[in-house]
Amino acid sequence: MNEPRFVFDTNVIVSALLLKHSVSRQAFDRAHARGRLLLSEETLAELYEVLRREKFAKYVLETERLQFLAAFAQAAQQVEATERIQVCRDPQDNKFLELAVSGEAACLVTGDADLLALHPFRNIPILNPPAFLQF
Repeated sequence: MNEPRFVFDTNVIVSALLLKHSVSRQAFDRAHARGRLLLSEETLAELYEVLRREKFAKYVLETERLQFLAAFAQAAQQVEATERIQVCRDPQDNKFLELAVSGEAACLVTGDADLLALHPFRNIPILNPPAFLQF
C-alpha cells in the first residue's frame, strides 16, 4: 500500500522546529506519522540556508537546527522535479509546486498566501497547518 506524500514549505518546517507545541509542529508530526514528507534539492537548500540564520539562535542552537535538518533529510523522500512550473506570484515558491506535482503529493502545507491562493493546484490541495490537521 502506498503511503500518502506531503510537501511542507520552509516556513512551516521552521515553525515546527522552533515552536514545539505549535499547530505547525502538530501538522508536521501528523504528516510524518501518516506518510512520507517530500523534499527536493531546491527545497532542502532553502531550508538549510534559513536554518543557519543567526536570528534563530535565541530559540534553538545551530547544532540542534542542523541535527533536525539531517534527520529530516534522512527521513524524507527526495524527489527530482520533472516539470518546471512558473505560476506562483512569488517565483521562489514555484519549487514547492514542482515538488508536489513531481512527487504526487497528497497535499502541500503552507502558510504562504501566494501558494494558498492557488488551492487546489492540479488537484493537489494547498492547505495551511490548521486545515491540514482536519485533512
